[in-house]
Amino acid sequence: MIKVLIVDDQELIRESLSIVLGGESDFEIVGLAEQGKMAVELAKQLSPDLVLMDIHMPLMDGVEATRQIKSQFPGVKVIILTTFQELEYVREALATGAEGYLLKAIHPKDLAAGIRLVHHGGTLITQEIAKQLIADWIHPLEQSKVAKNKKISYGLTEREIEVLEQLAKGSSNREIARKLFLTEGTVNNYISNIYSKLEVTGRHKAVFKATEEGLIRPNSLEKYD
Repeated sequence: MIKVLIVDDQELIRESLSIVLGGESDFEIVGLAEQGKMAVELAKQLSPDLVLMDIHMPLMDGVEATRQIKSQFPGVKVIILTTFQELEYVREALATGAEGYLLKAIHPKDLAAGIRLVHHGGTLITQEIAKQLIADWIHPLEQSKVAKNKKISYGLTEREIEVLEQLAKGSSNREIARKLFLTEGTVNNYISNIYSKLEVTGRHKAVFKATEEGLIRPNSLEKYD
């Protein structure tokens, strides 16, 4: 028998789920809770195999209740019951340890199948949610990569990079000023800063080093040959 605890702040939903799932020969509905704090207490008292957890509830929401249940009773499986409007909370609930989620509008037979799947070690995560979770995991790695790249960018600003790209094309100071809507004096200052940051003297060396370091795309350098 799979011992199930149903948690939802709406009595109609609790009772309906209890009747529907109670009709399955391998399910035992061990308890009903109307809010998260009660769910944590009943999980302690009743030792359910699986908890069907609502998201929005008074006193303690489903995310926090899931966090506490998984922390105190890691062997208890949790499936989040949600609506389309609440999917933004699913990732947080999964991060606390929930094994998956089901929409409240699901067909009773599919609900029962989902419970059995999770009870036997499976997970219920749609492709869309999985992509979001992976994106959340990759984002810090990308941030680290960006930070690393910044360390080797010699402190050049975006505008200085633009000026470097124009230098690589062989543009004169006047042409750079016209293309970037700057004064020639400002362009001269940018070029001086570029030389200082790259620790070079002259356009040729600045463009060569910037290209070698991958700071700018390898444009045509024949004017410097």
